[in-house]
Amino acid sequence: MLRNNSKNGRLLMQHAITHRRPLAYGPSITVTRWLATRRAGEDDEAELAAARRWLAQLDPDTIPRDICDVSFSRSSGPGGQNVNKVSSKATLRIPISSLLPRIPKLLHPSIVSSRYHAAKSNDLVIQADDSRKQNDNVNACFRKLNELIQQAGRDNVPGETSQEQVKRVEQLQKAEAAGRRKMKEFQSKKKSARRGGGRGDD
Repeated sequence: MLRNNSKNGRLLMQHAITHRRPLAYGPSITVTRWLATRRAGEDDEAELAAARRWLAQLDPDTIPRDICDVSFSRSSGPGGQNVNKVSSKATLRIPISSLLPRIPKLLHPSIVSSRYHAAKSNDLVIQADDSRKQNDNVNACFRKLNELIQQAGRDNVPGETSQEQVKRVEQLQKAEAAGRRKMKEFQSKKKSARRGGGRGDD
């Protein structure tokens, strides 16, 4: 019986030590997570800044036309006597696999989910037949592509943070750091009290 009691005592002690470990390693894990979150935030901001610069330079000629396929068919829209007689309707087809590497990643979801995306072929298919001239309709297709990308930018890339917002974020970060320091001090005092046995003066 003494042997069993000794074994049970060791098991209870091991169980108690195991359950105290998270307290011993908690602060380092918290710091690691905080650093990882901070690095992720810095990476996100760098990606946003790069996307803003790219969008600022975007125009209808940004996407090279050699990755696009343009075909013509008879128009059913305006065009007077040329309607259904001249193949003036332009259809612009762009493989998603060729387009996405040329635009910021933040815009990809909106491009793929757009109404121009043909899921079966995985292409963007844009059409225009407003003019009786083929070239005008081709240019209209590229304008629609440009507008699609611009809208994706507005939906996914917020404007630059104002100075007031930056200050507010800095204040919140300082308050969070102060809170962590207070928690560490509190934990330190608790440990000191345990080591002292928690006894006050007689």
